[in-house]
Amino acid sequence: MRSKRLVLLIVLILTLMPAVDLSAQDDVIVEFWTTDNEAERVDRYEAVAAAFMAENPGIDVRIVPIDEGTISQRVATAVGANRLPDIIRMGVERVSAFAADGLLDEEASTAVIQSIGEDDFRGGLLQMVTNPETGLYSAVPYDGWLQAIWYRQDVFDSLGLAAPESWDTIQTACAALPGQMDLLYGITLGTDPGQNYGHQIFEQVAISNNAWPFDADGNVTFNTPEMIEALKFYTDLQSCAQPGPQYWRGAREAYEYGTAGMMFYSTYIMDDLVDGSGLDEGGNVEIAVDNLAGNTGFASTMEGPTGAASTYGQLVTLGLTRDADPEAQAVVEYFLQEGYQDILALAPFGKVPVLESAVDEWSSSSDYFANYSDETLAQIAAGYDVMQRWLFRPEYDATQRAIIGDIEGRLLIPTALSNIAIEGIMTPETAAQFLQEQVEALVAERATE
Repeated sequence: MRSKRLVLLIVLILTLMPAVDLSAQDDVIVEFWTTDNEAERVDRYEAVAAAFMAENPGIDVRIVPIDEGTISQRVATAVGANRLPDIIRMGVERVSAFAADGLLDEEASTAVIQSIGEDDFRGGLLQMVTNPETGLYSAVPYDGWLQAIWYRQDVFDSLGLAAPESWDTIQTACAALPGQMDLLYGITLGTDPGQNYGHQIFEQVAISNNAWPFDADGNVTFNTPEMIEALKFYTDLQSCAQPGPQYWRGAREAYEYGTAGMMFYSTYIMDDLVDGSGLDEGGNVEIAVDNLAGNTGFASTMEGPTGAASTYGQLVTLGLTRDADPEAQAVVEYFLQEGYQDILALAPFGKVPVLESAVDEWSSSSDYFANYSDETLAQIAAGYDVMQRWLFRPEYDATQRAIIGDIEGRLLIPTALSNIAIEGIMTPETAAQFLQEQVEALVAERATE
């Protein structure tokens, strides 16, 4: 009798207990860090992830927005906690450094690229992510953009100013623009030491004066006359620039509000020049200039005293980490195929497709394309063929590329620029020596690994 009551009690308890979804407990969690961290972009990533999960039960994709400027610190913290994500959206400058640190699964990235088809990737993109030592792909190209000076063509024309395509014409314009047609400043510079925007601008300036991180013998070359001259040219522009510290957000807003006549910015800005960029507090900038897009020119080259540079370019990649579950490869493939156009449509001008098969749909995907000439659109589509970076110098080996990634990840250039232009505690000469010593220390650090 007692045993029957015990059985009934157990049955009653089991009946009243909440149901446990054992299948949910068995889901593979794929954590995807994205530097596309603005709210509407995160929403789009989550929508693509939801579509993937609907087609692939048992895989739970979790989108985690992160700030581009803090990615190196975030990854270091994750490594210390043994909690690396599965996928990281990151600029190509991080790839060599993370690969050298053993944080990326090159075999997984290579498998994804081969599954999609190596021939579908445009231009020399795969060379940019190839590890010279292993011959494998360290990450998967995803999208990219070009960056140079955008300027008020209407004001330049009214003043008879030449396009800002050389150090001389940039300096002349910077001095002439303040006070013209409601402009307060000639330009907005990257001077915030906590943002890599200044680094991106400075690379184009440095290359235009033939200033590079290493010489042909592998020596660090940050204290050369060419590099000092580049630091001086850049920071002297602060005399007619919007007061700092500034980064990309201040640059685009000053230009859209009609208070600055030039800005360094990527092709991301092209739709913002029509609608106004998003504000932190919600809503968009109310553009203060009639037909700002039509009154804007793009200076795609820069000539310095001892060299010349084309546009600075960025390739954004998806890196599969060493801890990634195999299912993460399917997620990357989905974001590059079924969900690709949905992501590109977030900012068509700032997300130039890496796949030849995606170009036709991309080029007709947005009404914003109608605001720009066929010539401009062709230049953007072909941007991967002309963009320049310190990182892309062919003779640099894997270690030198990793060190260039470390330079940007540790924000050494923005720190030096701020110390000269904003804090006033360095001269171009002392800043160059600071950079020389810091980069020599990075070389020594890599040599002991």
